[in-house]
Amino acid sequence: MTTKRQRRAPASRVAQLAQQAAEAAKVRSYQTHPDVIALRIERIRTHVDRMCWAGIILGLAFTMTNVQLFAAAGRTAGSLAWLAAWVLDPTVSLVMLAILRAEQVTARYHVRPGPWVRRAKWFTMAATYVMNTWESYAAGSLAAIVLHSVPPLVVFVAAEAITDLHDKLTDAVAVAYVGAGGERADKPRRTVRRKLFGDFLRDAREAWSPGLEITARWVREVSGCSHGLAPRVARALVDEVERGGRP
Repeated sequence: MTTKRQRRAPASRVAQLAQQAAEAAKVRSYQTHPDVIALRIERIRTHVDRMCWAGIILGLAFTMTNVQLFAAAGRTAGSLAWLAAWVLDPTVSLVMLAILRAEQVTARYHVRPGPWVRRAKWFTMAATYVMNTWESYAAGSLAAIVLHSVPPLVVFVAAEAITDLHDKLTDAVAVAYVGAGGERADKPRRTVRRKLFGDFLRDAREAWSPGLEITARWVREVSGCSHGLAPRVARALVDEVERGGRP
């Protein structure tokens, strides 16, 4: 004969599993919430920034000594010309660092700087490389060329990579919001088709008329896309208008 305790045990186990499943579903709903994903990406962005900037600053510190030796060649140590040679590399490096810092902000909001920004960055990079390796090339020493080429080249590559990384991390946040369909994770998901980048662009294209200023705010109003995606849609629409006069 089955006792009451034996009948109650399976029911209690089922209730426990059901409770665990409900808690797991709730935790997962918040783990996949776009705001939580954005917070995690911001933390990763901070770590990436710190490591990249540490490498760039260390590389520039290495190049500063080489540039000073290049600029002070033949000068007496401690003389005015020898001391002035220490100013050359910081002058070039500070301009490059200012450009990189500004590009961090523009990349975050998908704003493209003008052509002179990239020209100034590449000019400062090229100047640093030439001053670091000139004597090595003149001496014909392959080992010295490699030694004095690696640090500035690492700085150059990191300077380009950090901007692209910021751009892609911002895209990751936008994708998280688009993937969520604009809904909170603690609410039931609708089964309608999620709008993609092309859908938002099409809506903005249809709403645009000649003479109307294309901004991210206007794109959000006419297409309903997220704050993170609106600048990209606006930029794509501006490119279409510039190419053909009307998208």
